[in-house]
Amino acid sequence: MSAGGADVIVLLVAMIFALGVGAQLLAARWRLPSIIFYIAAGLAIGPLSGLVLPERLFSLSTFGAAPLSAIVGLSVAIIVFEGAFHLHLDRLREAPAATFRLVTLGAGIALVGTAVAVKLAFAETTWGLSFLIGALLVATGPTVIAPILQVVPVRDRVAAALETEGIVNDVTAAITAVVVFEVIVLSGAPPVELLSAFAERLGQGVLVGGIVAGTIYYLLRYVDLSPGDAPRNARLLVLAGAIVAYAGANYLSGEAGVAAAATAGIVLGNLDIPYEEEITAFKGDVTLLVLSFVFITLAAILELGVLFDVLVPGLLVAVAVAVFIRPLLMYVSTVGGRFTFGERAFMSFVGPRGIIPASVATLFAIELQSQGMAAEANILIGTVFLVILATAVVEGGLARYVAQYFDVIPMRVIIVGGGRVGRALADRLEARGENVVIVEDDETQVEAIRNDGFTAIIGDGTDTDVLREAGANNAKTVVAATGDDDTNLLVAQLASTNFEIEDVIARANNPDNVEAFEDLGVRTISSSMAVAWAMDNQIERPALAGWMTDIDRVGDVQEVEVTSENLIGRQIKDIGPDLPDSCLIALVNRDGETIVPSADYTIEAGDKVTLLGESDAVRKGMAFCQE
Repeated sequence: MSAGGADVIVLLVAMIFALGVGAQLLAARWRLPSIIFYIAAGLAIGPLSGLVLPERLFSLSTFGAAPLSAIVGLSVAIIVFEGAFHLHLDRLREAPAATFRLVTLGAGIALVGTAVAVKLAFAETTWGLSFLIGALLVATGPTVIAPILQVVPVRDRVAAALETEGIVNDVTAAITAVVVFEVIVLSGAPPVELLSAFAERLGQGVLVGGIVAGTIYYLLRYVDLSPGDAPRNARLLVLAGAIVAYAGANYLSGEAGVAAAATAGIVLGNLDIPYEEEITAFKGDVTLLVLSFVFITLAAILELGVLFDVLVPGLLVAVAVAVFIRPLLMYVSTVGGRFTFGERAFMSFVGPRGIIPASVATLFAIELQSQGMAAEANILIGTVFLVILATAVVEGGLARYVAQYFDVIPMRVIIVGGGRVGRALADRLEARGENVVIVEDDETQVEAIRNDGFTAIIGDGTDTDVLREAGANNAKTVVAATGDDDTNLLVAQLASTNFEIEDVIARANNPDNVEAFEDLGVRTISSSMAVAWAMDNQIERPALAGWMTDIDRVGDVQEVEVTSENLIGRQIKDIGPDLPDSCLIALVNRDGETIVPSADYTIEAGDKVTLLGESDAVRKGMAFCQE
């Protein structure tokens, strides 16, 4: 390569990374999935700029087919590994049956339904190519689901189902697509060979990924990785492991590497490895850069003519995928579960396609063109990218509004005041799954709050616009926890009168102000009295106090309103066996009166029960009382 050619490549890569960072900043600012801005940036510097420049800067020849294939493959490995690393198996308990059906029956419906839609839209195409496109478009993927869930904080059961579907289907879709491509499209072999080829690649990927994950775990846990800089070495070791798992499995069988990267990520993410926080933060930053590079590059080398050639039938496929196939597979997969109608509607709407279809389709198109199958290559790449564009822009852009319409965003807890008290309270609430937002007017404090992993809004908590920005219109609780009593009183009054929030609590720094606060109808906690209560608990009931404040949060006490028809009208002695182990009903509040219920006490609609037990058991018990 000439010096001039090398300089062009360096310039293009630098431009892509700069655009990727800019796209991420815009996505965060406007609370939209970053994939929308990645694709827009790629189209802008690629096919759209080709309309006004004498020669396009971006084309397949700029990078070369083989180097591009290697770059995309390694990038996909890092992206899939990072998504799988966040898939904690204990979250699958939120909706195990629905999750299993989504990645089996739901994936099958998506495959067959999309293939039929492609065949109907493109009458001249073969069933082999139709099923190839169908296999690619099964994948939703963490790269498009995770950004949506960052701006739409849905309940755990919804997030767990969507995240698991994206990660698992990324793997199975990639392998299925490669098998269909090699067995049917290129070689013309009978479909019966698909199953054995699929199982072979999946098995090899799982084996290699498991071996790599085991090796990394051993090195992290039992080998001294340099006392002076162990966290950095741990980060680099995990990143290298993801790449090695992918490359090693891919060497054995094409696209087995995706399964290997996913397996290694899932195994390591669910083991107790040291420096996990540093590894997670590092991988997230690397993944953002890799993701932006791949998406922008693939969009930049698109030919507008290809998209226009398949525009009408391609959009028909996109409509079929989003409007008919997605709702059908989601309804079948979630029937009989704990999902509400609104949650099922939201999950039916959110199914954008991401990096796996885009990257693998590009590589397939290159191969088809080399085989003299240009028409098939155009249908493949054009249809896949149209579906990605349509679903990413429409579903990603409207996801928050759809979630609000169907009321699937859990109500927020707003804490005004990000000092020690506010942050300690936020930490406890988030550990129990609450959707917490902290309002703080000190920018230095806000930076520290965000570094601790909390959502923070910069502004004055006594400003109604700031409270509205924090989500007061959808808040169940507002806590005024600043160090100034006048501010706390004003926040409490604004929350009650302007937003009609029933559960408002104010901190009184001066105990002499408690009576005045309560005379105004504000529930008040005195800092000095709170310390006195804590000390009294340690003196009179140390076991309970220690259990409630245990740093590992093994115990929990939660109050929840009973809405389940399965509990109303039943006695405590009959409900007890149905509650999770290590969870019991300690108190019942009815019409403002709290009692310790007897075994014969009958639960009525509107009762608020206090559940006591182990943390996980209490959370399951809360879901049981409200399902």
